[in-house]
Amino acid sequence: MSSVAYAILWVLARVVARLLFGFRVVGTVPKRGGLVVAANHASYFDIPLLGCGMARRAWYLGRSDLFMPGVKGILQWLGWIPLKLGRLDRKAFDRAIALIKAGKVVVIFPEGGRSLDGRLRNAKAGLGMIVAQTGCPVVPAYLKGTFDVLPAGAKRPRFHPVSVSFGPPLSFSRDGNSETKQFYHEVSRVVMERIAALGGVAPPQHHHASAGVRNAE
Repeated sequence: MSSVAYAILWVLARVVARLLFGFRVVGTVPKRGGLVVAANHASYFDIPLLGCGMARRAWYLGRSDLFMPGVKGILQWLGWIPLKLGRLDRKAFDRAIALIKAGKVVVIFPEGGRSLDGRLRNAKAGLGMIVAQTGCPVVPAYLKGTFDVLPAGAKRPRFHPVSVSFGPPLSFSRDGNSETKQFYHEVSRVVMERIAALGGVAPPQHHHASAGVRNAE
C-alpha cells in the first residue's frame, strides 16, 4: 500500500472519528524506530482509532478467522497480520518481528481478543516473546469509549465519545532469562498494568513477581 493512499485513509478516518465521536488523542508515539504499541481491546473500532491516533503507519496483529477471504486480502494490504489462534503462529510473529527490526510500528492487543464486558483481562505471552526477540520498546495505549460505541455482539455503532491515550515507552531488560515463559508473562503483566493506569481502571489480577522495567529513553 502506498504512503499516499495510507495518508488519505488516515485523514478520512480521523475526520470521521472527530465529527461522529469527538475523538481525542492524549500523548504521542515516538516518531522513529521499531516499537510495539500494546492496547486494550473491546471493539472493532479499536484498530482504525489507534491508526488515526498515531502520526506513523502501523501494522496490526489480529485473529485470522474474523473476515472472509476477499476482505482479508484488502485488510492485509492495509497492514493486518493474520494470527492463527490455539497455537504459536510462527509466520505471523516472524512477520511482526521483521517489521519491528526494520524500524516499523506493530500494534498488538495483549489480551488476545475483545473484552466481552469492557474490563481488562489478563494478557497472553505473545507480547513478551516479541520483546525478547527484538528488544524493542513498548508503548502502552488505552482506548476509552470504544466498548460503548460497538461492544461485541452489537449490530450497529452508537454515538459515544472516544479517545486514545498513549503512555511513555517502556524498555525491558533482556538477560539470560529473557527467553523464558516467566519473562514473557511478566512483560505482558507490566504492560497491562500501565494500560490500566492510563485509563484509570482496575488492572487484571496477576500472580507473578515484579520484573525489571524502566521508561525507555
